Parts: sequence; structure tokens; C-alpha cells
Amino acid sequence: MLTGKPQPASQACLTTALGYRDAMTGNFTNALLLGCTALWAAPVAAETRAIVIGVSDYLVLDADLKGPSHDAQLMAETLLGRGVAAGAIRVLASDPPDLPEGVTNTVPTKAAITAAMVAVAAESEPGDTVVFYFSGHGSQAPDASGDEGGGYDEILLPADAAGWKGAIGAVENALLDDELYAWAQELTGRGVQLVGLIDACHSATGFRALGGEGQAKTLEPEVLGIPEASGGPSEVVPVAPLQGDYVFLYSSQSDERSFEYPLGETGIWHGEFTLRLADVLSTAPEASWAQVLAATTEAMAQGPARQMPEGEGPLLEAQVFGAGAAAGRYRLQEGRVAAGLLQGLEPGAELTLYAEGAGGEALGTVTVAEAEARVSRLEGDLPAGAAWAERTAAAPVQPLALAAPVFANPLDGFDYTPWIDALPGPGAKPDLVPILTEGTVALADASGVLDPEGPGSSPRIQPEPGESPAEAVTRVLEAAAHGLRLRQTLSGAAAGRALTGGAVVEMAVERRAGAPAEGGACGTAAPGAAADPAKGVGACDELWLTLTNRSGKAQDVSVLYFASDFTVAPIWPVQNMINRLAPGESVTVGLQIAASASAGLEEIWVLAVPESDQGGRVDLTRLASPELTRAFASASDPMSLWLEGRMLPPDETKTRGFSRKPAPLTMIRQLVRVTPITE
Repeated sequence: MLTGKPQPASQACLTTALGYRDAMTGNFTNALLLGCTALWAAPVAAETRAIVIGVSDYLVLDADLKGPSHDAQLMAETLLGRGVAAGAIRVLASDPPDLPEGVTNTVPTKAAITAAMVAVAAESEPGDTVVFYFSGHGSQAPDASGDEGGGYDEILLPADAAGWKGAIGAVENALLDDELYAWAQELTGRGVQLVGLIDACHSATGFRALGGEGQAKTLEPEVLGIPEASGGPSEVVPVAPLQGDYVFLYSSQSDERSFEYPLGETGIWHGEFTLRLADVLSTAPEASWAQVLAATTEAMAQGPARQMPEGEGPLLEAQVFGAGAAAGRYRLQEGRVAAGLLQGLEPGAELTLYAEGAGGEALGTVTVAEAEARVSRLEGDLPAGAAWAERTAAAPVQPLALAAPVFANPLDGFDYTPWIDALPGPGAKPDLVPILTEGTVALADASGVLDPEGPGSSPRIQPEPGESPAEAVTRVLEAAAHGLRLRQTLSGAAAGRALTGGAVVEMAVERRAGAPAEGGACGTAAPGAAADPAKGVGACDELWLTLTNRSGKAQDVSVLYFASDFTVAPIWPVQNMINRLAPGESVTVGLQIAASASAGLEEIWVLAVPESDQGGRVDLTRLASPELTRAFASASDPMSLWLEGRMLPPDETKTRGFSRKPAPLTMIRQLVRVTPITE
């Protein structure tokens, strides 16, 4: 598990590591970071308890809302319909009109909310599920703990919240993201699943005027008398990553407001997010949280304001209060899917069609004919009623071409017959040169030079336990085919600067020298200093990347690692965490060289895709090699591989009608020269 610094992973390099934000992006709390727990098939919860908060009437602030009390009632009814016991639902709402029988209610003051959180934590056992729902005002206040890097804490405002109090350096009676994080950590750290549903604004940026009826659920910091953060950005104080199983759904992006509206002619107001979310939860009993989010987003897209919900967490792909995992779905419109290469759809991929965005019976399957960045065209006629598509099979990766095998030393005494029999026949334009050496096969690049970066730097094909040479060759070459074609495609399709000539994403690298300890582990790393990884890093060294969005548009940023054995591994984000950086925002991501690292020339890839009105957040860690994809991916629903269509040979793309229109992508490619110290 992660313990506040990266942990070593594969042979020569890498691990998923922590990321710390220095400005808010709409998260439940920016300290809810990158727990490395794999998604297991969640059992049906022993018990589910809920804290449902709706703050309509503010006792001190002149900031009343009309919808949260109705939201709380609706959410309580929805949870009751999902099988949550009435006695396990604690509502804290300002005079809800008509709560279901058996559901308790309390005025939503800070003390009452805190007491409910403490009580629910004490009652919950490993395997239970806790739901935390909040509808009301949100805002920001200067960071007091240091985890925001000199920025702002996110705050939720209970009924008795007041203005800024200089004596305590805080908004009186506000609920801080740091408090929510500490509570969440205590729950998930002992095996309790946590669901967070937030219908409130989390950012004071990007306001868009709204005509007609409707009210934004936020208070500007100046309304609360909050001073500006002083002193500028400071060093981020690391916090322990959130471990365990959780999922958080937010009502809007970091640069958007969350709104409430009257429902038709009834005069009853609801938060737009809550209204649509409750409807999906009530009609899709077997959906995953990802499917619920997709269907909610689709419904909200028809609303009067720009508001796109967001979600994160390792349970995003898990069924709502159930077992197993399910894939996300994409909207169908006039024979096209509202998803493309950026969402992992490629020519030849198989899609299963449904009438609903979540749940329902399969109506049939169809194949992707063409794929562009964010839209795909389908082959053949669609069955009646088909409105959503879910990817169920990817197009096969094309094999590599090898040269004829070469002996490093024909007289070394090893029997290479099994390896020669296992290797495929030579191709016309070889990608790699197999070199028979020391009883195994080394894979050199097209130059045919063995170990150019030092002993062992050309990857060897090593059978895993119980694996034959032929099986080992197939496994390694499939991974190499994916990694090499992906590198070639990205290098040719991406640009590093905006049209204005400025950098889209800026990267600063800090190296913290490490040293192997006993038992093959790594010891404590030394203090960090700016460094160029291309000049050399050693075993157990930590590399910390500070990535800053220098463009004028929000960017979805992903970090991958290309190892010397041609595999690609995900670094950041992990477990469905939010990876969108607003203009000027930064994130710090870490990775560590393994204690057993051998020499090699490797690469860090930083990929940025601009925010688009056509689709949600883009997480390109799905590009990772199949055997290194995140552990919570379902075996029956493999992670989609973005740009795989571009990785086909040119003649294949012609016969399959693939469009080579470039996707909007920025790439930073940082070389890492691994030079382990030998004594």
C-alpha cells in the first residue's frame, strides 16, 4: 500500500503514486487522494447507513435556498427505495416537508452534522456502506493545514455557518474538506465503503450568468468576509492517501456552478443534480456508479445551465450497493456514438446496445466502423430503441514484426531450440531484433545493439512460473506491440505548445535520492532537488513531477511510464480520481525506481487533453499495457485502449475506414536514464 510516498512496482521503474493539488478542482476534498487498493467485487453490504443533509434556511447568513430541504426528502425516499432501512437514514434538513416514516430529522447545524458523522462511524462495521449526501451552499476559505499548498480549503456551509472570524482564522461553523477527509479515512481504512454525493458548488471561479429562474448554490468568499490567501503557494504538506473502497459524485466541474430550479409548475425547487441523480438511482437497480453518472450527465445536459457532474473513486465501476462491476455507456445519435478515441473506442471494437443509460436488457451488438477523437460511426443498422452503447470487446492488437534471431555467442553452451521454435518468423520490416544470449532471448531495437545502456538494458523474455517459452514470447510481444506502437502514435500526433506558442502544461522535476534497504525494499529518500532524469537516476530514487496548466482552458492530465521492456504503466490518476486541472492549477505526482532496477532508458509521458463540451473528463491511463492496467478493471470488461485504431498499419486503417483526424492532445516526453549503482 502507499504510505505517503511512492512504492516500487515493476522490474525497472514505476508505481502509481500520490498527487497533491494546490488549488481546488471540485473534489470532495483535495486530500482524498490516490489509495492503491484494488477493486474487489464488493459484496452486498451488511448494512447501509446514510447521512442526508439539506440546508435551505441559514440561521445567520442571508443566503437561504429553496431546494435543499426537498432534495433531502427526495434522497431519503430514493435510498429507502434502494433497500436502505428507514431507521438507518439520518436526515439533517431545514423543515423537510414530508419525510418517510421512520426516518429521523435534525436541524443541520455544524454540531448536529458532526455528531451524526461520529455516530454513523461508531455503528458501522467492515463491509457496511455509509452514504454522505449534502445539498446546500459551498465556498472556499484560506488553507490552514498546508495540504492545499497555500491555496484554499473547500467548505460546506451548515445552517449555523457565519462569516469569517479572524480570531480563529476560519469561517465559523463551516465544515472543512479536511474534516471530511479525516472522517472518510477512518471509515474506509477499516473496510467500510463510503459513498459521497455533493450537490453544492466547490469553486468560486468560472461563473456563468444564468437568465430566468434558477439559483446558484454557492457563496462568494467575499460575502463571508473571507480574506485572500496570503504568502503565495507554499510547500504542500503530504497527507496519507485515502485507502479502501469509496466513490464520490459531485454536482458540477470546478469551474461551474451548481443550480437549483422549480420543478415544472409545482413551485417545488430541487437541485438539478439531485433531481436527475435520484431518478437514475430509482430506475436502474443493477447499474454501476459510472453508469449512474453517465445517465445523470445526459439528463442534466438538457437543463438550462452549463453544469456537468463529475465522479471519482475505486468504486466508480462497481454496482450501486451491490456486487460486481459494470462498464460505462455512451449516447447514440443518428448512427453515431458520442465517444471516440479519447474514450477508448477504436475501429473493430464491439459495442452492446441498450435503450437506457443504466440497466436494462441488451438489444444487440454492433461494431465500430470509424473513430475520431470524440465520435464513432457504427456498422450496419441499429435495433429499434437502441439509445446507448457499452463497449464489450476491443479490436485485437496487431503483432510485431521481428528480425531473424541472432546469437550473441554461438558457443556459450546453451540450448536455444525451444526459443527458436517459439519465435515467430521474420518480418519484412522488423520492429525488434531477438538476440539469443545467456540461455534466453533479449529484444534489441531495430539497430540490433544488445544492452546499449549497460548490462541488462535490453529486455529479456523470462517465462513466468508454469509458462512455456512459446507462451512467454506471446505475452511479451503483445505488450511490446502495444507499447511501441503507442509511443510512435503519440509522438507523431501530439503537440507540446498551444497555438499562441506557450506551453500547455509545464513540468518541473524533483529527485529524491534513495537507497536499497534489507530485504529488497527501499529506505528513506533524501531531501529533494531539481534534476533532469535523463542524466541518470538510481534504484529507489523518487521522482516528483509538478504539473501546471499554463493554458487558458481546463486540461485533463494523465501520466504514463514507458519502461525499457516496452510496457506502459499508469502513474496518475489512479482509481478513477479526478485529473482535471483548471488554468493555473498544479498537481504533484510521484513515482519511484524499484530497488531491483537494472539499467535502461525509459520515459515518462504527460498527456493533456483540453476540456470539451462534447464529453466528460478524459483519463488516459487506459492506454497502459493490458497486464498492467489498474487492478480494479473488470476481467469481463477490459480497460479500453485509446488510439488503438491509430496503432494499426496504414493498409489496415484504409480497409477499416479509419479516420486519421488528429485528436487534441499535448504530450511531454521525459527521458529517464536508469543507472543503478553497482559495488
